[in-house]
Amino acid sequence: MKKLLITGASGHLGLNLALYAQRQGYDVIGWTNRQPLAKAPFAVDQFDLTDTQHLREKLEVTAPDLVIHTAALANLEACDKNPELAYQLNAEVPGLLAWQLKRMGVPLLHISTDAVFDGTKGDYSETDMPNPINTYAHSKLMGEDNVSTEYKEALIARVVFFGWTLNGKRSLAEFFYNRLKAEETANGFTDMIFTPLYVEHLASLLLEALEKELHGTYHFFGNQEVSKYAFGVSLAREFGFDESLVSPISVMDSELTTQRSLNLSMNSEKLRTALGHEMPGIVEGLKALHLAEDMGLRERILSFGSN
Repeated sequence: MKKLLITGASGHLGLNLALYAQRQGYDVIGWTNRQPLAKAPFAVDQFDLTDTQHLREKLEVTAPDLVIHTAALANLEACDKNPELAYQLNAEVPGLLAWQLKRMGVPLLHISTDAVFDGTKGDYSETDMPNPINTYAHSKLMGEDNVSTEYKEALIARVVFFGWTLNGKRSLAEFFYNRLKAEETANGFTDMIFTPLYVEHLASLLLEALEKELHGTYHFFGNQEVSKYAFGVSLAREFGFDESLVSPISVMDSELTTQRSLNLSMNSEKLRTALGHEMPGIVEGLKALHLAEDMGLRERILSFGSN
């Protein structure tokens, strides 16, 4: 049984990935920072990744066979307000982690983001030149660069995803779900395009890529681009909510303070070729999200955040 260390295990991707990997037979150890996990079915250890002086010791004691680094400061406004912490967590820590794991001979999968692109053209592939337009995106691109410099055999996965989270409010799917279930209106941006995966589909692809020992930068995205508005309408239809409550608006009319890339449609052909199969799409993802709710996953994940 392989010991898989997942950093950021209380985060959106980290928690869902840990639960999925544990079901697939991995011996999972999740590192969290300030957010504890109650009653998690995998081993949990609290460690502040900014404590870089003790990172090597912590890794050696944990002795993982594989590492997936999901931890990051991902809130765009928080990154703008505290750029020093953003660059420490999103740029410096990944490089130090990569350097240590290279020395230990432990495979690393580093999670990055579609936001490294400026969103002016869409259909971005791995050969397109990144052009980050905010603090979060710039710090994540620096993290990519530091990982690839320190550990050329590492796998860097650019991702965007949706699913159920620890506080029930972190994902776009939950934003629409919570408001529509309460029969409240929900704004959806018609001019923001993305190519998301359901988080468990992403987890499956990440583990598959690790098992195939892929390295370098790959795009892990769905097979269908969609606006945030169209995503909300599709979610409403899947769950039987009133789709007329999803209001189409432009991001220019929103109260968001941080500049965001608009067209982040992504091309995953390189990954499709490497894995030998198609990526899941929006319809499959929303059906899986709905099934997960029916099976109690949403409530179970929420329970991990209660003391």
